[in-house]
Amino acid sequence: MLIRKIAAAVFAVLALGGVQAVTAAPATAAPRILYYDASQAQEFKSVVDQGAQIWNSRVTNVRLQPVTAGRTPNIRVYADNGWPRAYTSSLGNGSWYMGRQAVNQGYYQPRIAAHEFGHLLGLPDRRTGLCTDLMSGSSAPVSCTNPNPNTREASTVNANFASAAAVPARTFVWSGAQQ
Repeated sequence: MLIRKIAAAVFAVLALGGVQAVTAAPATAAPRILYYDASQAQEFKSVVDQGAQIWNSRVTNVRLQPVTAGRTPNIRVYADNGWPRAYTSSLGNGSWYMGRQAVNQGYYQPRIAAHEFGHLLGLPDRRTGLCTDLMSGSSAPVSCTNPNPNTREASTVNANFASAAAVPARTFVWSGAQQ
């Protein structure tokens, strides 16, 4: 009983003196920075930047930033006349293409950019046909203008970058066929 009273008195004196004896919240790790190079994205450079900002506004464990001089990018973005597609070499590393075929068919450009970045962040295609699912890709209607990952997709990306988890290399290609 006497020990409890002494301990309580010590903590009271420390608290009055402005000393914090115990911290309640653990320190959080800094997000992983992935650098992307959109210099070969041609007329889509600003859309690529917009896709990166969409992810940056939705997740906390990873940040997409334009590559700076002297740095090697994790992600390279290109433009061509085919379908949008992504090639991953590992989690957060690879390249993707802003394909004009999907753009010419009317798919929303910021959605394409955010979707392709999603592959480099470890997300597979989920052909649900729902506009609320970013990773539903071209299975969602052409009229879909939602470029944002849903809660499940954002949580998965945060989990992917919470540790050093590895995601195998894969190729992702938009299909023009509606399901």
